[in-house]
Amino acid sequence: MGEWWTVLILHDVFDGFTRFDQFQENLQISSSLLSSRLKDLVAGGVLERRQYELHPPRYEYVLTDLGRSLRPVLVAMAGWGNSRLEPEKRAKILVDAQTGAEVHPVIVDRNTGRELTPGEFRFADGPAASSVMRARYQRKLTVAAALREEAELAEA
Repeated sequence: MGEWWTVLILHDVFDGFTRFDQFQENLQISSSLLSSRLKDLVAGGVLERRQYELHPPRYEYVLTDLGRSLRPVLVAMAGWGNSRLEPEKRAKILVDAQTGAEVHPVIVDRNTGRELTPGEFRFADGPAASSVMRARYQRKLTVAAALREEAELAEA
């Protein structure tokens, strides 16, 4: 996912493209680069390569469950990118399938429905965190508490 062509290929897959020539034509990408990225996506379990023709052998690329789970990530990335552009400079927008109206994605907590804003939510060490990561998050909490205390004193 850390490479721009991979993101563009996934956008095409979510738009219904499945075949090598469709990706190549739409993205204007070299066949060697496309082939490499598709192999990486298959190896990573994001896409599955399925044969759809025997003679000559031809393949299509379809999303796996893991691949389908990336859709919210791409939607969030596209929403973030579009939020920084003037409307006339947006190459791709997300729209309501029934009304055609543009929508603006936000990320919410599944349990509460609250928008995940930076001031109200933060990352913390998880159950599998290493001792180094646990110490890192403890330092962050200590620094954050000191900054809050300093701000409260300055307001008083």
